[in-house]
Amino acid sequence: MDNIRFVLIMAFAMLSILLWQAWQLDYGPKPPISAIEQPIVNTKADLPTEGAGAASTEPMNPALPIVETTTGQLITVKTDVFNVEIDTQGGTLVNLDLIKYPVDKKNTAVNSIRNKLGFSDSEKNLTPIRLFNNRAEDLFLAQSGLISSNDSAAAANHHSVFATPQQTYALAEGQNTLEVPLTWTDNQGLVVTKLFTFTRGDYAINLEQKISNKSQKPWSGRQYTQFVRTPYVDPAGNSFIRTYAGGVVYTEENKYQKVKFEDMADEDLALTTTGGWSAMIQHYFASAWVPPVDQENHLYTKALGADKFVIGSYSPNISVAPNTDAQLKAQLFAGPKIQPLLQKVAKGLDLTVDYGWLTIIAKYIYQLLNFIHDYIGNWGFSILGVTLCIKLLFFPLSAASYKSMAKMRKIQPKLKELQDRYKDDKPLFNQKMMAMYKEEGVNPLGGCLPVLVQIPVFISLYWVLVETVELRQAPFALWIQDLSAQDPYYILPILYGITMKIQQGLNPAPIDPIQAKIMKMFPIVFTFFFLFFPAGLVLYWIMNNTLSIIQQWYITKHIVGEEKTPVTH
Repeated sequence: MDNIRFVLIMAFAMLSILLWQAWQLDYGPKPPISAIEQPIVNTKADLPTEGAGAASTEPMNPALPIVETTTGQLITVKTDVFNVEIDTQGGTLVNLDLIKYPVDKKNTAVNSIRNKLGFSDSEKNLTPIRLFNNRAEDLFLAQSGLISSNDSAAAANHHSVFATPQQTYALAEGQNTLEVPLTWTDNQGLVVTKLFTFTRGDYAINLEQKISNKSQKPWSGRQYTQFVRTPYVDPAGNSFIRTYAGGVVYTEENKYQKVKFEDMADEDLALTTTGGWSAMIQHYFASAWVPPVDQENHLYTKALGADKFVIGSYSPNISVAPNTDAQLKAQLFAGPKIQPLLQKVAKGLDLTVDYGWLTIIAKYIYQLLNFIHDYIGNWGFSILGVTLCIKLLFFPLSAASYKSMAKMRKIQPKLKELQDRYKDDKPLFNQKMMAMYKEEGVNPLGGCLPVLVQIPVFISLYWVLVETVELRQAPFALWIQDLSAQDPYYILPILYGITMKIQQGLNPAPIDPIQAKIMKMFPIVFTFFFLFFPAGLVLYWIMNNTLSIIQQWYITKHIVGEEKTPVTH
């Protein structure tokens, strides 16, 4: 079997799978959408109810929330990593910008050429990425509150209006933490203080809900934390590269699980676990509610209709005696999916960097990429370094493959002669061909079997380059100033096509002329596909092809040169 043909077929199959996934996302079944969109109002529908996942059978009282319906005021919070708006109605995070991650990035090389040609700079959206959003079409909210038991007074949920001592908070120079308190009371002795704590350089926000029971009756209930979101669509998404966007949960029993919006529409999730967390993720970024790891938590999902979905968790029931206090805590992560940061927040949260079924391999490739970057300081050269390391790792297998191809190339004229001689007798031709393979010591599968072993590593590296947020808007050199974006001049895809054509020339051509013509089209076809791929991915394939060409050329020349019959005079 021709090795390069096998590689190309596998690559074509991968592209076909990606295109199929893209088609499913664009045109496949979607969650049901209500005919008339209704806003989320003060109703028990968007509050957690005790389901099959709960261990306790004590009834909860979602039907007794506070009856305020007016929208609260917005509190602005500024830190070195966030611009946040918190609604005093519920203490809900309604807008959150990641100020270190703009939507687009200026390309100074492109703008310089445009200016020399008399054009203005290319338009770029330099505003920060917005995670939480209160616009109806991009709705994404982080909510929290308390649910009372049936025999207790209603407490503050995300519909209740809180009081705040000031409207604006900012992390001052030299200040490490910033606290934002909100207070609610039922005027009957029950006081709830919701405290958000922001830390410099940290994408994790601490939440504490303090319950002060100054009434004459005990209070019991639970804390809940949840996200409300409409299905996410990346406005700058690449049709050829689709990543997962939706809900995920983590439990000690079943570990990391995706909960698609379609799944939420079909059935409510109800799980009980010690620790665990719930999250909404998208390409490069994640938002997760993380309850205390030492308590039993109940994870749930809901479909609210109007294309809105809820995922969250609630705590065990607690009791607060008269004239006593109690604190309920949780942590909210909202930021980039940088694995070392995620690992510090919660167990398993780094799995939101979704490498799929090849995670066990991809994590080591990511660690190698990070290790090289620590010394080089350039993610583009780090990609080249990882490619070189992988080629060295698989050098013996590649050598065996290229040696097999070199032998196949040597007997190519004899195979052509056999084909011409037995063109009208296919069975006899196959018989003679196998006999020739045996006589010449050629294994027709020797070229592709070593490649089969390497395919999982290549696929893992592909997902590492696609999912690693550190590569987002990372520069390489010259005009490549964003490894996560396509080459603005398409130079890298053209270079890839050239290296692919050179590599084809080092391989034995198919005997069948029709197959040979199809193979000649492959560099053109793949160059077209790679026009739309991120520059970092194309850079990897160029480096991989270049190293393969050098290795294959050397081995082919070495074998053919040594085994060539000497010329007699």
